[in-house]
Amino acid sequence: MSLTVIVDYDSGNLHSAEKAFQRMAAETGAGTVIVTSRPEDVARADRIVLPGDGAFRACRQALDDRAGLFQAMDEAVRVGGRPFLGICIGMQMLATEGLEHGVTPGFDWIPGQVGPITPTDPALKVPHMGWNDLHIERPHPVLTGIETGQHAYFVHSYQFRTDRPGDRLAHADYGAPVTAIVGRGTVVGTQFHPEKSQATGLRLIANFLGWAP
Repeated sequence: MSLTVIVDYDSGNLHSAEKAFQRMAAETGAGTVIVTSRPEDVARADRIVLPGDGAFRACRQALDDRAGLFQAMDEAVRVGGRPFLGICIGMQMLATEGLEHGVTPGFDWIPGQVGPITPTDPALKVPHMGWNDLHIERPHPVLTGIETGQHAYFVHSYQFRTDRPGDRLAHADYGAPVTAIVGRGTVVGTQFHPEKSQATGLRLIANFLGWAP
């Protein structure tokens, strides 16, 4: 039976993510979903989900503080080719580096830099918080059935600027384009929270659970 692991490293409330993934796994027959911090569970997972709330540096440190956890993810994804979904800061850490509270190395799985959102309209507040339309730039299996104009829920002050335009799959408009989804190989990431994005988010979760690269 297929196993999806949601990585727990004490960097966010995982309850809503766990419930959303378990619901869609049950509805689509996608196997079992567990929340775990054990590297051995990550190593045997068929799919890996990395959420994250807070600051880039704190999340990276919390992950690194759990012996063997990042190494298990890195081996499973970069060597084993397992599908991986990063959510919010979990998506930002895919970058080469983050600039929040100084320069912090990311995973460098998708080359780029995470820097502050800089809307051109001073009336637009940071953090970017609330519902916003997605603008789909490139097709991807996790975006099947999701179209430009559908809404997603964002809460963030920093955004992922990819080095390669082809690695950005979708953006939102917040005084300027703000990266919403990145993807490369078996790795995807959403700046928004799919577990809080109602029908659009549940569709993306179901697509990820059924994705077989």
